[in-house]
Formats: sequence, C-alpha cells, structure tokens
Amino acid sequence: MHDKVKGVAAQDLKGPDRLERALGFLALVMMAVILVAITRGMAEWARIPAVVWFHLATMLVTLALTPMLLWRRRGDYRHRVMGYVWAGSMMATAIDSLFIRGHNGQFSVIHLLSAFVIVMVPVLVLAARSHNVARHRRTARGLIIGALLVAGFFTFPFGRLLGHWLFG
Repeated sequence: MHDKVKGVAAQDLKGPDRLERALGFLALVMMAVILVAITRGMAEWARIPAVVWFHLATMLVTLALTPMLLWRRRGDYRHRVMGYVWAGSMMATAIDSLFIRGHNGQFSVIHLLSAFVIVMVPVLVLAARSHNVARHRRTARGLIIGALLVAGFFTFPFGRLLGHWLFG
C-alpha cells in the first residue's frame, strides 16, 4: 500500500482538524449571509456596476470551494483542480477589488487585504507544488481567515452595499 500521494506523506492527508472544520463552516455561513443580502437587494441590482457583480461572483466561488478543500481528502487530483480554481478565484477577487472604490473614489483599508492576497496566492500555489505541506496549510488558513472571513465581515458594516442590503 502506498503511503504517499505525489510526495505527500499519509500523515499530511489526514482529515480536517478543528480549525479547518470551523473555517469551512464559517465560509458556508458567510456565503449564506451574502446570498441573503444579495436576494434582499434585488430592487437595486440594476444600478450595481459589473465590477461589483464580478467581485461577488468570484467571492462566492471561493467561499463555496473552501469547505470542500478543507474537509475532503488532500493531495489528490480533485484537491489540486479545486485548489487552482480557488486560487484563481481569490486572485481575481483581489485584483477586481482594486477597481472598487468608496464614495470618495479612494482606496480603503480593506484594499490592503487585496495586496496581501495578490502576494500570498502565489506563495500558496508554490508551496503546494513543491509539496511544502506545512507552508501550504499555514498560507491557506491565513488567506481564509484574513481575506475571506475578516474581509467578508467588513463588507457588512459602515454603510457598505451588502450591509445596506442585509440590514436595510
């Protein structure tokens, strides 16, 4: 019996730990809240720029893939394919966010996360390709916590679009 999948030890292919189960669950909750907000904002859809719709779409893809990547077997072909889609979606979201500005046309603090993602997604992919499982896992967790969940949370307060749609 083989104890390695493309250079990854069987120990590294274990199921999710508590943090990964929690992060997958929180990604699903965030996705559900965003979908509720989008549904509630239906009356305003026509006035929303395409760049914002693209941002929402890529973020929803990332949120949907997060639990699948965290909860299922790692290191196999399906994980790699979903991982490339996840990384591409994260990168597209980060780049797209640079074209979304506040009412005053300026960048906000949240745009610092875009720079973080643009730097860290290649680190994530390179760590995976070089079978540096520990670095890949740390980077994935950091991106999920910082760029998905924390940034996602800050799309609701301070009069932002999703918050407006969700809370009225």
